[in-house]
Parts: sequence; C-alpha cells; structure tokens
Amino acid sequence: MIHPEYEYLKLLAKLLKNGKGKKTRGIHGGKSLFGYQMRFDFRHGFPVLTTKKMPWKIMTRELLWFISGSSNIRKLQEKGIKYWDDFADTEGNLGPVYGVQWRKWPAFTPLTQPKPDFYAHEMSETDSFKSDFPKPKYWVDENGDKHEFDNKVGLYQRTELDQLKWAISEIKNNPDSKAIIVQAWNTAYLDSMRLPPCHTMFQFDVTKGKLRLHLYQRSSDVFLGLPFNITQYALLLAMVAHVTGLEAREFVVSIGSALLYYNHIEPAKEQLKRKPYPFPKLWLNPEVTDIDNFSIKDIKRKGYEAHPRIKGELVVL
Repeated sequence: MIHPEYEYLKLLAKLLKNGKGKKTRGIHGGKSLFGYQMRFDFRHGFPVLTTKKMPWKIMTRELLWFISGSSNIRKLQEKGIKYWDDFADTEGNLGPVYGVQWRKWPAFTPLTQPKPDFYAHEMSETDSFKSDFPKPKYWVDENGDKHEFDNKVGLYQRTELDQLKWAISEIKNNPDSKAIIVQAWNTAYLDSMRLPPCHTMFQFDVTKGKLRLHLYQRSSDVFLGLPFNITQYALLLAMVAHVTGLEAREFVVSIGSALLYYNHIEPAKEQLKRKPYPFPKLWLNPEVTDIDNFSIKDIKRKGYEAHPRIKGELVVL
C-alpha cells in the first residue's frame, strides 16, 4: 500500500515541477496549480504529517477556537499561538471569519415563524423590509400578542444560524441528504474580514454508517497552512462522527489555487527527501457527546513518530 501521506507529498512535488509563477498580495510570489484533490482514508491511520513534526496542541486548540465561534485571537495568544497576530486589529479581532460564520451565520426569519433549535444566537433588533414572499396576516410580539401587518412591509427578525449545530442535526435526522454543507464564505461580509477565508466550505456525507467530510479551499499555502488544514478538518470529521454515533471513514480536500511560496521551495525540497512514518491513532473521550463540550484533554494523538520540524516563514497577506 502507498503511504497516505504521499497524497500531500505528490502535491509538493508537482508544484515544484509544474507550478506556474503567481503573484500574491504578500511580499512573496509562488508556484501555483489550479484544481487539486487529496483523499485520506481513516482505516490507514489519522492524518498528521510525519515528514515534519506537526504541533498537535496548537492545531487542536485552533480547531476548538473555530468551533467556539470566536474571531478574537486573545485566547489563542494566551496559549502561545501567535501566527494570527499580524492579521488581527489592535483589539485582536479578525472580523466575522471561520468560526463566526460556522456558528453565527446571519439570517432573517418572519416573526410568526417558530425558530428551530439551531437558530441559537438571536439578536435583539428587529428589521422591517419589503418582501416578495407572501406575508402572514399577523405578527406576534414578545408577549404573544398578535398585530396586523400594514400594507407595505413584512416584519422579520434578525437571527444567527448555527450552521455546525444544524449540520450535526441533519447528520442525525436526515443522513441521506446531499446538502449537509457548512459555509465560511459570506460575500456580504468579506470587507469586514481581516483575511478572506481560505478554507471556504465543507460537506458531510453519511453512507452505511460511515461519515465523510469534503473540504473545499479557495486557496492553500501548501507548505505551512495545508498540513494544519488536513489535520484540523480530519479532527473535525472525527469529532462530529463521535457525537453522532458514526464511524469517521474518509477526509477529502479539494483546492482551488494551490500555492507554494518561493521562500518555501527549499524547505519543501528537504521534506520530499524524507520517508513517512505510519500515521498515528486518534483517541476521543467517550464521555463527550456534544461538539461544544470537547476540551484539549479530550483529544489525544497516540503513536506519533515524525521527522524533525522544518521551519518556514509565514507569508502575511
């Protein structure tokens, strides 16, 4: 069997050989390929790169931060995670990125429409606007009293949709769905984000009791960022499978623009000289049954052996 890490290493090699020069918003350009896919079967171990040592606790803490719905980096900084510093504002905010979109996607519902559980973060303000959709005859206030609509507008309530909670509900209750998708790409909010999301959406599939996750990335820093993304989204798959009672089977990642920065070429060549070790195993605390209840102590990597770390400079865009 070909070691599954070669899914990643083949991309590095292909970029070195066939990548086309590409300008970026940062100080370094790079070699780029458009359109690439990798697959990692969990039966061959949990995907953490072994051709360079990967920082397990940093990757895990960052994923838990995404899941929390936060976009302020102070809690990451408290744990010694500094690579977001140059992207954040002076207060440590990144804007409505990643976890904010996962857990607090802006939505509007008619005031007469009951909100399901996954509309978890209701806002206080009420917005009125014209709608082409049929309006109910009445709207109901917080005391349960009915009021007639006027003839111009319908009343809608601004809410925040918890996409991750919704996806878990769909996996449990509608497992044959082909539409269990979580979006981080919200075009209306891009100007408010300090960095447009690189990992933009992911989709779940349930087949014969096996859970799969397919990640789409609009852009990927292949040497530094992608190894993090592989492990973090594989871990997200495992955590969701854990709380839904399914077996995590396969992680798929598709990349739009795969980029190897010029200042990462020599480190990439060094990595390609190395032979992978077997992938480790993953342990999740069996007592955790809710995605929001995981902590760092509930997630462990077992049997990890890796080559020494290879340093690479982070390119700030």
